[in-house]
Amino acid sequence: ENTPNPIFGIGGGEWSILSLARGEYEVSEGYYETYYNNVVNVVKRLMEDPNHPGRLDKNKGTEHSRLILALTSIGRDITDVGGYDIRTALADYDYVIKQGINGPAFALMAFDSCNYEIPAIEGSGTQSTRDMFIDYILNKEIGKDTEDAGGWALSGTNPDPNVTSMVIQGLAPYYENREDVKAAIDRAVTKLSDAQKESGDYPSPTGENGENIAQVVMALTELGIDPHRDARFIKNGLSAIDALLTYAAPEGGFIHVGLGGDTGGGAEAGVVDGMATDQGTCALVAYDRLIEGKNPFYDMTDVEPETATPVDSGEPGKNKTCPNFGSILSLLFRVMLGFVAK
Repeated sequence: ENTPNPIFGIGGGEWSILSLARGEYEVSEGYYETYYNNVVNVVKRLMEDPNHPGRLDKNKGTEHSRLILALTSIGRDITDVGGYDIRTALADYDYVIKQGINGPAFALMAFDSCNYEIPAIEGSGTQSTRDMFIDYILNKEIGKDTEDAGGWALSGTNPDPNVTSMVIQGLAPYYENREDVKAAIDRAVTKLSDAQKESGDYPSPTGENGENIAQVVMALTELGIDPHRDARFIKNGLSAIDALLTYAAPEGGFIHVGLGGDTGGGAEAGVVDGMATDQGTCALVAYDRLIEGKNPFYDMTDVEPETATPVDSGEPGKNKTCPNFGSILSLLFRVMLGFVAK
């Protein structure tokens, strides 16, 4: 209702589309078409910008990754968006890692969402591979090769639950077939369990907020861990899902932080926020998919292509077509009405 004209961008854009599509929510006729047409216009303009030709942003590869995820969720061909293959920029490893950990983590999510091949790099630079992305992330583990190793952060020496959770989501498809990934994820999960507060919530460098707990929930569901029932993520009788729902506003949507909370430079306290709503909804959708036995949130091999079948690389191992929309986002309503049992 509040995003009638979805656009390319963090707010009112890809995360909104992802939550609706992966939740199989029934949208108004032409809704995804409107979004796609808006995207095409922006992609043409940005990719032709002389300041960063062939790229959506000069420094942020996550712009490409986020768009790949959203378009994949609605079955669109990512190799021809207004005449552009939006994967191509991510073939440049040096470009991807400009953002630090976020770059390769989201690149993995994007490429693995439907087993997309990493195309050949255009021009000079270092050719990206999945293993290079993984190795970069593993080498950034906090306390690597020490007894206290575990988790990730954009800076500093303490694991950040938000960043750790995003990294887990990127590495999750490799949990079963790379021992070093499995070990790093296991250490990170232990860190997340240890960091959980008695309220079920999580501290972070910017304080407790709805987006942090949403990312933790999404990370756990990607691993098949139930954030509402797994004992490791229940403190004082309160689960990670319980903590997430403390940010749900009675009138609908999610708040960034409660009244009197430290906003950390984010949205106003106690007020429904677009980003918090997108992230909170994505987390509930991810949990719904877990308990309903569906593909994880970022595994979009269950999506039926609208226009063309993505090229299958065989990595990390699934060979299915990639979006079939139908059922209502049942868990969202059940949870908001208080019907999720302990």
